[in-house]
Amino acid sequence: MEKRPMTPQLGSEISAREAWRVFGIMAEFVEATERLAGIRPAVSVFGSSRAKPDSPYYQLAERTSRLLSDAGFAVVSGGGPGVMEAANKGAFFGAAPAVGLNIDLPREQQANEYQDISLRFKHFFARKVMFVKFATAYVVLPGGFGTLDELFEALTLVQTRKTRKMPIILMHAPFWRGLLDWFRERLIAEHMIDATDVGLLQIVDEPQAVVDTIFAFYQQRGFEPSPEEREVLLNL
Repeated sequence: MEKRPMTPQLGSEISAREAWRVFGIMAEFVEATERLAGIRPAVSVFGSSRAKPDSPYYQLAERTSRLLSDAGFAVVSGGGPGVMEAANKGAFFGAAPAVGLNIDLPREQQANEYQDISLRFKHFFARKVMFVKFATAYVVLPGGFGTLDELFEALTLVQTRKTRKMPIILMHAPFWRGLLDWFRERLIAEHMIDATDVGLLQIVDEPQAVVDTIFAFYQQRGFEPSPEEREVLLNL
């Protein structure tokens, strides 16, 4: 097949579209940073978008988020259905804000109604930065690829010290046990990660224990980032 050379006009059009795309990305970062600046301390909560209100995962997320909110933590979730809705709902009726970071998808995600602060993103990577940037902890309930993506993003950033160390809590041990076994049997055994890296994760099943675990982690140092951590978060 003969390759067609790019014409100057086509190259100019592509460059112009890319430039506008960059401006759009910048706008997402600026708006989100300004609107979320006052929500610390915050906890990011993840889980399946497919969990129904009668699901034990939905109910666990709602109870946990209500306790987190009443303890003074803003709860940040994905703004959609399932566990995201449960997390926002629990916080919405609590003392601290419920934050929804919604995303435009080919099959449009329907925003849930339990959001004190609602943001909409076109770009996954901009949204993911905000989940990490303002989090003092991650709480991860059972979920699919999206949930795992957020979990491994947090693990990678903490492991590589591209963000500050924070609690990364897995809820519902039976769901996660096989994954942790695989970490030990494959990743550690084959020297893909250090044995201490698994210690970045904690399994906590009870909602109140999640709150207690987060407070225990910050008991000696406080929730405010240190100057060094601020610099790391600035360059996230």
